Amino acid sequence: MQRSFIPGIIAMASIVVASNILVQFLILDGLLTWGAFTYPLAFLVTDIMNRVYGAATARKVVFAGFITGIICSLIGSQIMLQGDGFTYAAVPLRIAVASGTAFLIAQLTDVTVFNAMRGGRWWRAPLVSTLVGSALDTALFFTIAFSASITMFGANADAAINWAWEPVPFMLTGPIAPLWVTLAFADWLVKLSLALIALIPFKVIVARLTAQPA
Repeated sequence: MQRSFIPGIIAMASIVVASNILVQFLILDGLLTWGAFTYPLAFLVTDIMNRVYGAATARKVVFAGFITGIICSLIGSQIMLQGDGFTYAAVPLRIAVASGTAFLIAQLTDVTVFNAMRGGRWWRAPLVSTLVGSALDTALFFTIAFSASITMFGANADAAINWAWEPVPFMLTGPIAPLWVTLAFADWLVKLSLALIALIPFKVIVARLTAQPA
């Protein structure tokens, strides 16, 4: 793999690892996690690599970032942090598995959709592919990471994330639902907003890398 691809790989792996940790920290009265603002950057990286180097290279970067992210997540799962009278893993098992699964499927979907729309207006491929990939990513990640209906990970793994099962009003004002459902919906709304905002750095970075308009 050419040296020019390395920044994309590093960026992808860093985003996955950081998001695995930041998804555990709630903000705005529990509507969002900090991870909602970092993870969508993965789609920006994928789309830039796709536009500049092509779909095949984008997939290589996705796989490389996936493998690196999984390794770092596994390491993080062995790092124990001190809480209020208890210890917990920096990256819980379910979050690590959910992140890897959602990342790989959503990013490869993004590459496929982007490539199919490559010949249209410059903004169409990154916008549509990111919207599709983001929706898929949110659905997969939050279901695998937090849904009480997923029992295959065992009691210990469930205990590490059962804070997300707390019944709360949906989006603070709606019917009672598990906290993770509100987190998933709010996360999706953030991704929709960032998909639009990311068009600006996408155009600027692609133009700089190709020395021509995106």
